[in-house]
Amino acid sequence: MTDLSRRNFLGAGGLALAGASMISGRTQAAGLPEAPTMTEATMQPPLYPTSGPDYQPVVTLNGWTLPWRQKGAWKEFHLVAEPVVRELAPGMKAHLWGYNGQSPGPTIEAVQGDKVRIFVTNRLPENTAVHWHGQLLPNGMDGVGGLTQPHIPPGKTFVYEFICQKSGTFMYHPHSDEMVQMAMGMMGFFVVHPRDPAERRVDRDFVFLLNAFDIEAGSYVPKVNTMLDFNLWCWNSRVFPGIDPLVVRQGDKVRVRFGNLTMTNHPIHMHGYDFKVTGTDGGWVPEGAAWPEVSVDVAVGQMRAFEFVADAPGDWAIHCHKSHHTMNAMGHDVKTYIGVNMNKTAPAIKKVAPGYMPMGGAGMGEMGSMEMPLPDNTLPMMTGFAQFGPVEMGGMFSVVKVRPGLAADDYKDPGWYKHPEGTVAYEWTGEQLAEPARASPPDSGVKAAEFRAIDPRKRPVRAAGGHGNH
Repeated sequence: MTDLSRRNFLGAGGLALAGASMISGRTQAAGLPEAPTMTEATMQPPLYPTSGPDYQPVVTLNGWTLPWRQKGAWKEFHLVAEPVVRELAPGMKAHLWGYNGQSPGPTIEAVQGDKVRIFVTNRLPENTAVHWHGQLLPNGMDGVGGLTQPHIPPGKTFVYEFICQKSGTFMYHPHSDEMVQMAMGMMGFFVVHPRDPAERRVDRDFVFLLNAFDIEAGSYVPKVNTMLDFNLWCWNSRVFPGIDPLVVRQGDKVRVRFGNLTMTNHPIHMHGYDFKVTGTDGGWVPEGAAWPEVSVDVAVGQMRAFEFVADAPGDWAIHCHKSHHTMNAMGHDVKTYIGVNMNKTAPAIKKVAPGYMPMGGAGMGEMGSMEMPLPDNTLPMMTGFAQFGPVEMGGMFSVVKVRPGLAADDYKDPGWYKHPEGTVAYEWTGEQLAEPARASPPDSGVKAAEFRAIDPRKRPVRAAGGHGNH
């Protein structure tokens, strides 16, 4: 891309340009490139190259690609680490840390062999540093504060310079107070395209990062000391139904890349297709060694890429197959009431907790269609509706929308799929079916439970020798 055009970017979906004033290092006299920012949580169009080798740019779910300027032989980018506000989904915003107005930060795109110069300005209240996860580069540019470089103090700008030695799928994230800064949302995608435009070419290339937060109901700031009990499982700091769909033209060759910066692994499953795993954070899988899957697991700190030809139109689910990761705002201490009759207990509870609603006795699916009062800035556990009713999902869930006849650069949501007549599952209204053969269930010795409110003053007296407090 040539020098940044202020006119072009100010009009592009919420992008704005903001300069920085402080710089360290030998490039001080050259001045800083401007630092585009964006606060919207909507997917921006791909940023096509206007000079240098051709490539198919990526599209970031609920995100965008960072513009750059060409300064001699160097491709220059400017990242600003700063506090941000991110809308996780309609109805909830989080106060996070990120880059250039968003969490995750903007995607960086380059080409194998590019000389990149990345300015990092620190507007956080503490030191930071940036590690270029998976890149092969000089040790002093690796971004580990205290080990390979001084930490970047608040208000200062540091410069990273290296050559993109290989194409592939990479990330960036802090290596300075890493536990806090990553828990607050600091991370971003880094894609390096092959030098040969025909190598590994696809028609559409989607990227997103997997991250997670623990934000209590009604609050805004993540609990940074949480290790396992997260309650918001995100793609690019968004949860369903706020995650963008992956819009695909029928017949396109499609690549999906994702990286995992949560505290656990995620088996990503896509419906309707089998695909080939073609890339890891270590590089491309040789074409003859790519393996077929319908789910691919990604461990902590890993990247994966898979490819498929979009030959089957429809609205195909894509999600983490850990079922709790497709839920929002989960309470880990919620009791299980399946099989419990709450009819007698509910009126007693309502006397002390007006508005109480007994739920869960027949499963949790009813929560998908009920709109219960919630604290401000809190998401329901299940939310999102499609053409046939509540989807009963949240968290790490989206839809691959395959449609014929889209333009090559059309990523707009096409709405719900119009199924050909006779191709949707339907209710049987014919003659009554015979009872299927089944094995007799074992007798557990316990009937369905019935919760009852018991006045402790009227508790039955136990027989002699019994323990009345047990």
